[in-house]
Amino acid sequence: MSLKKFQLLLILLAFMTPAKSEKLDSLTNNHMISIYSGIFDMVDEEGDDQSSLIGLEHRNTNLFKDTILGKFFPITGGFISGKNSIYLYTGIEAQYNIGRLKIKPSLASGYYEAGNGKKLGSLLEFKSEIKFDIDIFSNSKIGYSFSHISNNDWGDINPGINNSTFSFSKIF
Repeated sequence: MSLKKFQLLLILLAFMTPAKSEKLDSLTNNHMISIYSGIFDMVDEEGDDQSSLIGLEHRNTNLFKDTILGKFFPITGGFISGKNSIYLYTGIEAQYNIGRLKIKPSLASGYYEAGNGKKLGSLLEFKSEIKFDIDIFSNSKIGYSFSHISNNDWGDINPGINNSTFSFSKIF
């Protein structure tokens, strides 16, 4: 990964973080930061685009909406693959609790740059994901996720990719 791409990723993540509202100023701000790593394009049939990935995701736990369909949180994040593919995204994540286990489906849209990796056909790509987290301490979680990224046939091509990751999350 080049230094310029890493700096661009950090700058974009800083600007994509949700802004504080006046209501939140009186509350203790709880931010969940997740660091994740895994396999990019894990079902690549030719095997030429598969690589590792590393990413970061932010969730402000004070900005949730509790509905009859579950709790919903805004998420913002990004990752870079071993072949310098970059994906920066923002979206919404639901949370369902079964004891210490958290099931978290999410939908997001974002900017994708192929780098030396797989060409997905568009700069705008959509990510659907299912995560499973387990509380290991009161403010820490470990988890597994599976995601699919594609452009919904809006691009020149739409090969899509599937990613599998393991994560560590901490609430600050």
